[in-house]
Amino acid sequence: MIGTMKTRKTLLGGALVALAAGALVAGPAQAEVSEETAFVFNTLLFLIGGFLVMLMAAGFAMLEVGFVRTKHAAAICLKNIALYSIAGIMFYLVGYQIMYGGETPWFGMPAVWGPSELAGDAEISLETGYAAASDWFFQMVFVATAASIVSGTIAERVKLGPFFIFVVVLTAVIYPVQGSWEWGAGWLDSDFGFSDFAGSTLVHSTGGWAALAGAILLGARTGRFGPNATPMVPSSLPLATLGTFILWFGWFGFNGASQLAMGSAADAVAISQIFANTNMAAAAGVVTAYLLSMALGGGKANLAYCLNGALAGLVSITAEPLTPTILEAIAIGAVGSVIATFGAKFLEAVRIDDVVGAIPVHLFAGIWGTMAVPLTNSEASFFGQAVGVGAVGAFVFLSSFVVWLILKITVGIRLSPDAENVGGDLSELGHPAGSIFAAIDPGKPAAPAE
Repeated sequence: MIGTMKTRKTLLGGALVALAAGALVAGPAQAEVSEETAFVFNTLLFLIGGFLVMLMAAGFAMLEVGFVRTKHAAAICLKNIALYSIAGIMFYLVGYQIMYGGETPWFGMPAVWGPSELAGDAEISLETGYAAASDWFFQMVFVATAASIVSGTIAERVKLGPFFIFVVVLTAVIYPVQGSWEWGAGWLDSDFGFSDFAGSTLVHSTGGWAALAGAILLGARTGRFGPNATPMVPSSLPLATLGTFILWFGWFGFNGASQLAMGSAADAVAISQIFANTNMAAAAGVVTAYLLSMALGGGKANLAYCLNGALAGLVSITAEPLTPTILEAIAIGAVGSVIATFGAKFLEAVRIDDVVGAIPVHLFAGIWGTMAVPLTNSEASFFGQAVGVGAVGAFVFLSSFVVWLILKITVGIRLSPDAENVGGDLSELGHPAGSIFAAIDPGKPAAPAE
């Protein structure tokens, strides 16, 4: 579908123009080969970036499982695989048309594939520069990322059913509407020059605002704050560390493929620079969080802060991973880590319970990364960035708050005290994370091996 790609970059068009210009010298035969080669490489970039971002769903799942208590581990796994699935279906049925427009009505089986792409190879149109389905797939996995952010914050006390209903609304309407303002060539892009390369605000802060609204209406976990507070011991910090590494790895697809083109040498160089900056911002986030946690902890480091420091560095560089130098990327990631660390302290002080620290990482560091864009990109302005941050924040928080409130009034969003005490695994799923078969009928003898 022509014109449905994110509009934050025009390099794809430039690459095709350059290829066409070179083809005029090389001849008609070379023109056809060059245009098709660019089409293939651009499509490949979307597909590789897409499945790397899809892998981030596993990273979020493992991070959350590691941070929650053991009695909620299976429920977290179900939440993450279900939200990814819901996001894909709803973005196909509704969200993609809202965000990028389309020639088919909503709920009318949207035409993700271009007409020529249903024909034989010889008839495929190369005018768009990429396969339409590859673009849709790349956009879809971003939506699931925003939903994953919400899951971690409100873990251990939200009911599964209402959470899934919220994911439906978030991925079908809330995310696509605000995304259309920038990546769909909307008013933030055209009137204010708002710049968000890969989604520090449009993806990460959106997830953070939605999570904040849910956390406020849900309240804290029983025993989390107050004079009778009890320790909330994570089930497995090694598993959370694995999740962080998976997210770090997937982020190369998140930021790198947001270049949106790989059909020229200039694109290849840009993607390489994005990879380097993305990696170094995360590394700076870890080192900064380590030193800061040592200072705050009387010489004892805090692993959770270091893990979130890496993620805060990644979120911070996501708004503009191309224009900074490596040293500037390190500085951006380090500041994001500081913001996330003290942001977590702030949430504790105001008694907002964020199980995995998603709000400081994705919301607070996302705002910082977006506002830092003009420091390295002269085409962006601080005013335009502030308008974008404010508009997206106001819309996402208020709309999410309304949805959560309606769910709270109608079906309820919080586990009962008894269900919360026994854990989401048994109260919502009927089995623990360790062994579903033993939990279903613990008195039944094991079947003989075949």
